[in-house]
Amino acid sequence: MNLNAAFEEELDRAYLEELLPLQAELLKLQQHIVREGQRLLVIFEGRDAAGKGGTILRFSQFLMPRYLRVVALAKPSEREAGQWYFQRYVKHLPCAGEVVLFDRSYYNRAVVEPVMGFCSAEQHQRFMRQVVPFEHMLIEDGMRVVKLWFSIGPEEQARRLREREANQLKRWKLSTVDREAQAKWQQFTRRKEAMFAQTSTPECPWIVVRGDDKKTARLESIRYVLSQFDYAGKGSPGLRIDPHPEVVGPVLPEDPGARSS
Repeated sequence: MNLNAAFEEELDRAYLEELLPLQAELLKLQQHIVREGQRLLVIFEGRDAAGKGGTILRFSQFLMPRYLRVVALAKPSEREAGQWYFQRYVKHLPCAGEVVLFDRSYYNRAVVEPVMGFCSAEQHQRFMRQVVPFEHMLIEDGMRVVKLWFSIGPEEQARRLREREANQLKRWKLSTVDREAQAKWQQFTRRKEAMFAQTSTPECPWIVVRGDDKKTARLESIRYVLSQFDYAGKGSPGLRIDPHPEVVGPVLPEDPGARSS
């Protein structure tokens, strides 16, 4: 295994000089959320190998663990499979003063499950009818919900999946879905487009993060979350918090990047 790649990021001084001040801002935001008793849910979705896990790591790296949870649920148990679909996610939602990061979420039923045959057409349709009212209830109750979709091109996805296969430290990430991701690219695209059309609402929009450049995607997604809040001491001289619109932005009806990635 080539260890140079494992330490490449740590040696990228320019990247770290951007990342660390933004992580300090995330800590300010978290302290505000704790102090005000707010609740923040950030959903990380996207194609396999699009950079969700790496971004979550940078989001959470220096936050106070007592008030932070990262949720990455496994396959439903037999008991969970017999419950209302949202039930197992509800118990992981943030309480007052908490930040919760969903590494994939209930939106599995919008894209992954129907593509892979893990749910029936009826189950999928029921989910699509229920998810917007479900999120409306969360927001109406005062929860802040941010939905990030990490996009990636087919060539870059193929390269990253090959890298996972070759890297002992990343091989555990490979799954059945990963192995079929390239073959089912268009099916994933159609389901993703339908999800955007039906579930991106003014009160809870989908935000697309163009993720072919991992480091840029991490920086700009942090900026997006920060930009959505007012908190004491926000920003510092020379620090850009507004995300770059060519990297992060809402889903648009004629967005070619959203359509293809």
